[in-house]
Amino acid sequence: MTGSSTCIYHFLVMSWYIFLNYDIPVLGEDPQNSEIFLNGGPWKYLTFINMLLQVIFYGVACLEDVLKRIERKKSITFVTAFRDLLFTTLAFPVSTFVFVTFWILFFYDQELLFPKDLDDVFPKWYLHATHTIVFPLSLIEVILGPYSYPLKKIGLSILTAFGIAYLSRVLWIYSETGTWAYPVFGKLSPAGLAVFFSLIYLLAAGSYLLGEKLNHWKWGDKKQLREKRN
Repeated sequence: MTGSSTCIYHFLVMSWYIFLNYDIPVLGEDPQNSEIFLNGGPWKYLTFINMLLQVIFYGVACLEDVLKRIERKKSITFVTAFRDLLFTTLAFPVSTFVFVTFWILFFYDQELLFPKDLDDVFPKWYLHATHTIVFPLSLIEVILGPYSYPLKKIGLSILTAFGIAYLSRVLWIYSETGTWAYPVFGKLSPAGLAVFFSLIYLLAAGSYLLGEKLNHWKWGDKKQLREKRN
């Protein structure tokens, strides 16, 4: 893609995610649906946090595209560095994690994650928009341009901090209300929860490493990446 095409693409994807985020409170306005968002609101669900995260990332990507054209440079150091860090440590691994975990649990037993009575609340297109399309959009981003990955321990530390913050909120909501964000948690013993949380951490870390591997496969090592940007 040319610089202009990439800018337009990022703007369109950002607009798409803004629309999806706008739809969240609209769904909650219906009295029949409002109970879904009790005890923590929509942000107790990783799906919706990911939607917001994607808006932020594509907003930064759009800003970088515009600044490149204004400054006539291939890279705007600070903005590019922030864009790279946001995509590599959160935007790609979280969207990949949401895609993989949702559909594994959905096909194993829908009731563990997405009770069938919610089928009338969330239309099929919205389900796929928030749990399926997020992954190919992230893959396209890998193909569009190179991303500079931080040291592995730094990247995984940021992702781990994000995961701990989210799980802390889920556990806090449970301690305050006695309800779990996802039904699967309520079917596990404390030991089972510890094992489950360990497994999903490994999956999240694997999502991070997948992104790093794909980026390296497409764009080469850090030296080659710098050469492509210069």
